[in-house]
Amino acid sequence: MTVKVYGFVGSNATYRVLASLYEKNVDFELVTVNMAAWEHKRPRFLARNPFGQVPAFEDGDVSLFESRAITQYVARKYAGKGTELIMKDPIQMAIQTVWMEVENQKFDRASWKLMEIAMHRVRGGPELVAEYEKKLSDVLDVYEARLTENKYLAGDSFTLADLHHLPNINFLMETRVRRLFEALPHVRAWVADITSRPAWVKVMSLSPW
Repeated sequence: MTVKVYGFVGSNATYRVLASLYEKNVDFELVTVNMAAWEHKRPRFLARNPFGQVPAFEDGDVSLFESRAITQYVARKYAGKGTELIMKDPIQMAIQTVWMEVENQKFDRASWKLMEIAMHRVRGGPELVAEYEKKLSDVLDVYEARLTENKYLAGDSFTLADLHHLPNINFLMETRVRRLFEALPHVRAWVADITSRPAWVKVMSLSPW
């Protein structure tokens, strides 16, 4: 059966899932959810994700939501295909998990707030912008130190720990926040590397903008 992703072009969480599918060379169907028409709050969609958020995911009898959980499923279910996104060694996997948690708990929180301010979803005066730029800068300083020792966050190969960053980085590189990434040479090289991956280029080719 065809893998189905219920989301829409422009959704960072949807992009995260699509990137994992492209990395694994898994065929899928993107089923567009019309958020403007509140399709995500209707019973049919809520049966797939009771929180009414995109994306939702189906692979045969498997039904999932939450983008990071979906990417981990894709990486494990299709382990024999495409890019190996999960470390096999238990110690390396533990290290990868650390950096996946850092992305979710620290990077995403700071970067998402800056994205909301840029999109005028929340009111953000200079003080609020400065606060979250400082939080993001502190995270990136840790990344810079890590990336002086390894090409990628989890080690010497690209994994979900890197992939999960892509949607927020892609957005922020079009804003004034870009300077925070470019000020750090190893972070700058890492961003250039992961955003130029063929799978991510395919994701971005879906966007009409």
